[in-house]
Amino acid sequence: MTDLYETIRLHGFGDVAREHRRSRPHLLAVVDGAVRLDFTAFDRRTTQLANALADRGVARGGRVLWLGQNSFRILETLIACAKLGAVFCPANWRSSADEVTTLLRDFDPAVVIWQDAEVGETLRKAREASGGDRLWLQHDAEGQGSYEGLLAAGSETDPDTRINAELPLLAVFTAAFEGKPNAALLSHSTLMYQNLIVGRGQAIDEDSVHLNSGPLFHLGTLMGALATFHLGGANVFAARVDAVGLLELIQAEKATHAFIPAPTIEQIREVNKEGLYDVSSLWSSPAAPEWKYPMCMPADAPMLRKLGGYGQSEVMGLISFAYLGGTAAGRVSPMAQVTLLDDEGREVGPGETGEFAVRGPLVMNRYLGADRENQRRGRFGWHLTNDLGKRAEDGSLIFVGPKTAIIKSADENIYPADVEGCIRQHPAVADVCVIGVPDPTWKQNVKAVIVLKPGQSASEADIIEHCRAKIASYKKPKLVTFVDALPKFAGTPFTDRKAVDAAHGGGGYPSFG
Repeated sequence: MTDLYETIRLHGFGDVAREHRRSRPHLLAVVDGAVRLDFTAFDRRTTQLANALADRGVARGGRVLWLGQNSFRILETLIACAKLGAVFCPANWRSSADEVTTLLRDFDPAVVIWQDAEVGETLRKAREASGGDRLWLQHDAEGQGSYEGLLAAGSETDPDTRINAELPLLAVFTAAFEGKPNAALLSHSTLMYQNLIVGRGQAIDEDSVHLNSGPLFHLGTLMGALATFHLGGANVFAARVDAVGLLELIQAEKATHAFIPAPTIEQIREVNKEGLYDVSSLWSSPAAPEWKYPMCMPADAPMLRKLGGYGQSEVMGLISFAYLGGTAAGRVSPMAQVTLLDDEGREVGPGETGEFAVRGPLVMNRYLGADRENQRRGRFGWHLTNDLGKRAEDGSLIFVGPKTAIIKSADENIYPADVEGCIRQHPAVADVCVIGVPDPTWKQNVKAVIVLKPGQSASEADIIEHCRAKIASYKKPKLVTFVDALPKFAGTPFTDRKAVDAAHGGGGYPSFG
């Protein structure tokens, strides 16, 4: 009898779709252009896709990669993978061919769902360079070799496979170490616990309409989308961020929630200054006065009334929330513990700075294929975040800064090690330090401070074009400075980044809370 109830108690993220089919059969689940699916149709399609993927050999632990812009098929594929016990990764479609080739090697998916529009040439180069016998499905096409073609071949009969919620489901590439991003694996339970916490904070329910206008390879957008799905609301998908297109969707679908970055909100305000579009479902006037942060929500939502928090992808986006109380970055989630440790794993005293360390079901399962880093991060029985902080007197968290700097350009995280690794491949470069410099529009710009090899020459344009060819365009430096030497810590080969910042205008690094 015990074994029976162990199975009965299992509840994976795919079961959320099954229950919506029963509880909300006619409520709208997704909107994407001409596609409008209620929860009955959505669940049926996820079952078909899961069965079709299983027929092609995707089983528990199998990996599926998405390389394309926002689409309802991202949510659909995630749920299909949830029903199989497989792992789904929505990757950055703006990556270069070299970056995608590395991604394919590191993630090693059995299936790649890709897009031809805008990025087809890049992805074909990566496909050729990576080789392998993985299945490639084009999502913006029909017929043989297409996503829809495969889905149509799948049975509509749901095998109702029981899935342990502690299995990994979502892979998010993040946290560059050793010069490149790595995949954090997040479980079914991690997603579901966070959905309930975010849903409360953003005032999401079955009447909510979430406009997915930010990229769904970022947890900032994905958290709202998943919470909306989990709580029975509708998700609307926009492939690209376009002010007029977003205004049309807000008006037509009566969006109540959205993810809209600062440069786009300014464009929206300008386009709609005469009130041509009805945005009353989201803001009180065309000026969008309630907008405070890319995650848009009702004015009375707890997270908007008290905005702030601390987190990272490895803890499903946020681990503390200002709306839960306290000051600064707020109080820790009810589904986690946070302590602050020194370099020997000892808890630091009140008011002292230490490394945020986290326990609980919001922590990732692990980094994929990074055993040494997993051991390092978990060596004290906590997940070490690589971020420094301290406690306020009231017990809430204060974020001090990353142990390794992150540059924030618009809403993109750019890791200096990633850009430095690219620049070091230039034959004229002997040494480099990449820093962020403040920018009033984009928060920060990327600046490369470079030492050239003796007898070698390179221009600013040479370096920028070198980066443009090898990494995503948003990562390339906008500014390049050549110096004779970089400051080092005494007796070490390590660059003193603070000294480089001070000498070359660095600053504006992200803090939250």
